[in-house]
Amino acid sequence: MLDLILVLAILIAAYMAWNIGANDVANAMGTSVGSGALTLRRAIIVAAVFEFLGAVLFGSHVTDTIRKGVLDFGDEETLQLYSNELMYGFMAALLAAAIWLTVATKWGLPVSTTHSIVGGVIGMGLFIYPSAVQWGEVGKIILSWIVSPLLGGILAFLSFWVIKKVIMEHDDPVERTRRLAPILALPTFFVLGLALQFKALKGFYKNIGKEHWLPTDEGTSFNPMAEGAWIPANALMVALAIGVLASLVMYFVLRRYEFKEEGYAGVERVFIWLQIITACYVAFAHGANDVANAIGPMAAIYQIASDGTLAVSAEVPIGLLLLGGAGITVGVATWGYKVMDTIGKKITHITPSRGFAAEFGAATTVLIFSMPFLAVPISTTHTLVGAVVGVGLAGGASAVDFRVFAKIAASWVASLPVAGVGAVIFYVLFALNPTNVLIVFVISVGMVIYVMTRVEIEIEDISAPIVVSEMPMGEPTPGAARSVFQVFHEHAIAVETTVNHMLQAVNDAVAGNDSAASIKATQESELVADGIKAEIRDMLGTGVRLAVNKTAFLHMVARQDRIADYAQNVAEQLSFRPLYDNEEARKRLLTMAETVSKTVAKYEDTVEVLHDYALSGFAKKKSGALRQLIREVNLLEHQADEAEVSAASHVFSEGDDSPLAAMHMYRVLQRLDDVANACEMAANAFLPLVYN
Repeated sequence: MLDLILVLAILIAAYMAWNIGANDVANAMGTSVGSGALTLRRAIIVAAVFEFLGAVLFGSHVTDTIRKGVLDFGDEETLQLYSNELMYGFMAALLAAAIWLTVATKWGLPVSTTHSIVGGVIGMGLFIYPSAVQWGEVGKIILSWIVSPLLGGILAFLSFWVIKKVIMEHDDPVERTRRLAPILALPTFFVLGLALQFKALKGFYKNIGKEHWLPTDEGTSFNPMAEGAWIPANALMVALAIGVLASLVMYFVLRRYEFKEEGYAGVERVFIWLQIITACYVAFAHGANDVANAIGPMAAIYQIASDGTLAVSAEVPIGLLLLGGAGITVGVATWGYKVMDTIGKKITHITPSRGFAAEFGAATTVLIFSMPFLAVPISTTHTLVGAVVGVGLAGGASAVDFRVFAKIAASWVASLPVAGVGAVIFYVLFALNPTNVLIVFVISVGMVIYVMTRVEIEIEDISAPIVVSEMPMGEPTPGAARSVFQVFHEHAIAVETTVNHMLQAVNDAVAGNDSAASIKATQESELVADGIKAEIRDMLGTGVRLAVNKTAFLHMVARQDRIADYAQNVAEQLSFRPLYDNEEARKRLLTMAETVSKTVAKYEDTVEVLHDYALSGFAKKKSGALRQLIREVNLLEHQADEAEVSAASHVFSEGDDSPLAAMHMYRVLQRLDDVANACEMAANAFLPLVYN
């Protein structure tokens, strides 16, 4: 029967490991995918490799049997007395936590795998031996729901604020990046170096006999040279060496690197490198640290099944580490994209610089709370979500979809009770009988598979985000996906082309030439603009994001498209009959048409700068440039109004002999005025962004 118990426990642990890969992988790769630093396929490959290496090579070979110390049986005799019950209890906790993670992943909700398994352990502990539950530790976990995302958000906000002030606001952001990126790399990799040692390499250091390099729970001094220091000098020196090496490498690379991209696209290129490196670190550290969420309880079950009793810690066979690493890898490759989509696309607008700031803020927060003088068990998931919200707030509150964040936060609160209640239910159904475990496991997994694959569960606020994102506008790679703002700019160009054809039609009509060809060209260009408009709307329905409310962005698209609609109407008016045969009236009409064309050309320039403004994180420098262009569009529209008044007054003062022709020309003037007015309103639709 023990063999059956071990087989079932291995299957449940493998299922838990799969869920860890499917849900927690967003900690490492969600922002990288959201910013475009990595494609989904590459993110899955990178995450799978580093998660597996972290879990198998550096996962601890000794693990706590009871995660985060939430249960305390007082003495070994009591622990041994309840060992058999705990063996089934751990299986129940694992299965309950795994099913909860499956449900959360289906909905794209990033929850804490650590808190899920802790919730399961608390639930079964309350049922088996209520006095063993350490409510102080539970209180720390609940406190972390507020503290970790708050601090992560603050640090991420400040990190991006520094990037924005020292780089984005500079007159030459690319050159500024070349000079300052190596300096920024030093503290970044120093923090990552410390975090790597304290979070990912604990088991490795113990295996090679270097435990003294790590902070000790008994430490009482901040002095790194003192015995039992909280942060030993050796660990500081290793982290500093990593930081200096990274800074030097960055310096020599950037000194020789020729940027193909210009402006903010070049800046984002550097942050793509930094973000990928930090993402690899997070994946590696996650694999090394959080594999214990699956194999920790499994190791306890293995120990009880083998020795008949449970100890505070248990040896972890290499086979279990391989099981955990493989399960995490498969989870990443199969369902990891669901939570990546939420982290990277549905909370706020992510660019490589924002993604880097979020990951740096999250890593720093996790490191701070890992120190023994705090020792608060925080979740990397919670911290990173808070950091993503923090960088979103750097672009204004409207850039963050708080409805999505509220759903995520609610799932955090639900993790402990849902997993806890589930663990009690499964423990009761197991009835301390291996056959019951087999039956319950098969039925439970079968039901989960059926529901998750056959029933489409939709949460409107999660599946339909209100924000969309933007990536650097460089030379497009053949076959590469374009960003929303790139397509929006293409639409502006198509609109300008329509107006240019309209101007040619006016020229032909004024000269008395056949304008049929230019009228047809205007209509065809307007049709092209309509196609691009439809493409933008389709893109908004596929989960892309922008630091603008979705409704506001659709309003911008509609305003821009109206320019082309009115230009087509001008051309169609010209097809009705010849223009009023008055040389001065025709001359003034042409003057107005040329002014309208200049207004549209200036508007297209405004759209291009709007793109840079979003990339810069709404830097004041670009804000001023955008305001100036909007002002120039308004001034040109005013000039078009004056040209219309001049032309109309001449037509009505001289057109008594040909009233129908004069009225026709006035209609053309009115439609030209509509083009200019639509252009002004389209430009003014950007003002909420300027004053964001």
